[in-house]
Amino acid sequence: MDKLVIYLNTEILTVQTFLIILIVTTILGGLLGGLLAFLRRKEGYDRSFFITIVLMPLIISIIILLVSNSIARAFSLAGVFTLVKFRTTISDTKDIAYVFSTVAIGLAMGMGYVTFAVIITLFIMAILALIALLKLDEIKDNHAKLKIIIPENLNYIGAFDEVFGTYLQFYKLKKVRTTDFGSTFELTYLINMKKSINQKAFIDDLRVINNNLNIVLNQEYVERAVE
Repeated sequence: MDKLVIYLNTEILTVQTFLIILIVTTILGGLLGGLLAFLRRKEGYDRSFFITIVLMPLIISIIILLVSNSIARAFSLAGVFTLVKFRTTISDTKDIAYVFSTVAIGLAMGMGYVTFAVIITLFIMAILALIALLKLDEIKDNHAKLKIIIPENLNYIGAFDEVFGTYLQFYKLKKVRTTDFGSTFELTYLINMKKSINQKAFIDDLRVINNNLNIVLNQEYVERAVE
C-alpha cells in the first residue's frame, strides 16, 4: 500500500499504480453502492443513483490523479459538486450522505491513500448499517404535514380547532397562501396525530369544513423542507 503514495513525492504516476487505484476505487464504490441496494431492497431505490454512487469515487479519483496542481484540483472538485447539485435529483436527504461519502473515497484514492480510503469506506458502511439496524432513520411518531385547501370566504382562524382537538396532540399553522388566482387558500399545518387514530375519519371531518376541497396528509415531512 505504501508504494502507492510514492508518486505524490516524485510526481511519477506509473500505469501499474494508476490501474491499481482505479480497480480498488471501483471495488470501494461497488461496496458502498451494494450497501445502498441492500438497505433499500424492500422500499426500492433509484438505479441511476446506484450507478452514480458506484462511479463517483472512480471519477473523482481520476480527476485528482490527473490534475497535479492543488488549485486546479479544488476547481475540478467544485465542478463535480456543481454537477451533482444541478444534475442529480436528491429525493431522500439521506442520499446526500452517500454522495459525500463517494467524494471522500475518491479524494483519498486519488491522493494515493489506499489504506485510508478502505478504512473510510468500511467505517461509513458500518455507521450506515448500524443506523439501519437500530432503525434510527424510520418514522417512529405521528408527526406529519397537513395541507388543506379552503374557499376564500371561509375564515380559517379556528375553523378546524374542534376537529384538531379530537384527533391531534399538537398542531401549528405554518403557512398560508392563495391558490387558483385567489379563489382558494392553501393552509399548511405541522401536526402530531394521536396514536391509533382513524385517518380516514380525520380527513372526512376536515372535508365537511373545507367543502370537500383537496387535503394532503404527508407523514414523511421534514420541517425545514416546508416551503
